[in-house]
Amino acid sequence: MATYSKEFKEKLIKLMLPPKNKSVKELVEEYHIHEQTLYRWRKEAKSKGTVYQDNKGTKQKYSKEMQLQIIIETSQLNSHDLSEYCRRKGIYAEEIDAWKKAYINGETDEQSKIKQELKDKDAELKRTKKELDRKEKALAEAAALLVLKKKMQAIWNSDEES
Repeated sequence: MATYSKEFKEKLIKLMLPPKNKSVKELVEEYHIHEQTLYRWRKEAKSKGTVYQDNKGTKQKYSKEMQLQIIIETSQLNSHDLSEYCRRKGIYAEEIDAWKKAYINGETDEQSKIKQELKDKDAELKRTKKELDRKEKALAEAAALLVLKKKMQAIWNSDEES
């Protein structure tokens, strides 16, 4: 089992953070380190409250503490300074506004998870309905073709008898 220096480990973790946002796969190819090692380092950094790149839809995940810290840091900034801060951190001003609203409304992680699950279920339901409509149309078309085929056979059979 290889051991890596703390500096090297921190360097790779920083590469996973904004603005570089390198994926684990890229780092594996570049530095020839086992994939699970990098995932473990990223997980440890996340547990310490470090911002990390998740690559699940390329949205960054922030701990509640980090969100609160960002809200406090940006509370006194004007729009120009806020834009610059957001570019530097790799986030959107709208995300910060959403975090503020969540804190004001007292929204917990559990509530936000439930909201996300509801959104996911709604999206799944929408996809299922769309698929069902498509299949119903295909079934109606197949039934129409079958009826036409029977009518054609009936016509051809009656012509042969005459």
